[in-house]
Amino acid sequence: MTEDLRATDARAERLVRMGEPPRNVREALRKMVWILPWLVFLASPVSDLTGGHHSAGATAAGWAGLTVFVGAYMTLVFRNMGRPFPTPVVAVLLGVLAVLAVTLCLTLGSRWLGLFVYLSVSCGVTLPLRAAYWTIPLTTVVFLAIGLREDEDAAWGLVLVVLLVGYSMTGVRQLVRTTVELRKARATVAQLAANEERLRLARDLHDLLGHSLSLITLKSELAGRMLPDHPGKAAQQVADIEQVSRQALVDVREAVTGYRRPRLAAELAGTQVALTAAGMVADVPDEPDLAGVPEESEAALAWALREAVTNVVRHSGAGRCTVEVLKRQTLDGYMLELSVEDDGSGGTGKGPGNGLTGLTERLEKAGGTLEAGRTKRGFRLVARVPAGFPPAVGSGA
Repeated sequence: MTEDLRATDARAERLVRMGEPPRNVREALRKMVWILPWLVFLASPVSDLTGGHHSAGATAAGWAGLTVFVGAYMTLVFRNMGRPFPTPVVAVLLGVLAVLAVTLCLTLGSRWLGLFVYLSVSCGVTLPLRAAYWTIPLTTVVFLAIGLREDEDAAWGLVLVVLLVGYSMTGVRQLVRTTVELRKARATVAQLAANEERLRLARDLHDLLGHSLSLITLKSELAGRMLPDHPGKAAQQVADIEQVSRQALVDVREAVTGYRRPRLAAELAGTQVALTAAGMVADVPDEPDLAGVPEESEAALAWALREAVTNVVRHSGAGRCTVEVLKRQTLDGYMLELSVEDDGSGGTGKGPGNGLTGLTERLEKAGGTLEAGRTKRGFRLVARVPAGFPPAVGSGA
């Protein structure tokens, strides 16, 4: 499933880049490679001109007409895949293509019918959708009328190509547009989430410090007024200020600790993104049931997951990584178990690094344990922390 999503995203990214101006020579060449295969339909006109089937004047005129047609087509399609021409310019270039296609087919024969394929492509790529929906069938009707007059078999053989290739181009345009809008929507959602988090932080700080700072300000003013005549009462106000300040400092530290404490659900989501970005197949569970799990245990397990995934991405060279989060009942009580297993090399094999050593100490502080080592298929890390008490079950008398 992850591989399919990654492949879909890659295809979508390539389509989006095709619909944007080239940023360098490489992207310009890539656009040319995407366009040039369509020129296969020019093989028949070129063969007709080089085969000596026409007079010298007709051949020269044919080469001139074909050169102008290809130049107009390439200019129109290549430029429109980035910075589109104004509508009048598009209309003029499409008119040139239509006139040349009709004229060359009527004067030089049925071997030039393939030019209508390019006219249909140009309509699908450059015109607004409503205009493309009627110009493509119109192009097909004109092609069929001329084709039946020149070569009935060739006309019926190409009619579906002329019709469907134009509509396929409108589909590609719609896909590019939808992909671009989706990316913009994702960016907007991320920005809104960041704004909401900032607002939440501002609200929490206001709730934490607003009352305390107001009280400190009030008592400072009272102490200032009492100091000349009632130094004892002023000293009491100063003592109150100290007490309020200390409590405010404690509240801020607790709040900051809460913000910095990692959450297992967030780490699992980050794990999916990190492993996918590293080109691995990621088997990561959804948000686990953490009811009754102490915050200290959850934070320790989140740190373990972060360290394990970092090692997998940096050192393992794995192609697949599986993450599991389970609740188990052991002799020591209920435990929350995290398992991270990959099919890589398992690193250098020179003993545990600083990361695993620090992780072991962190888990031990939370009452947990850490096991890490190589397996037949790669490397496996298992971290366990106390999961608290199981949900209460009703009992009878």
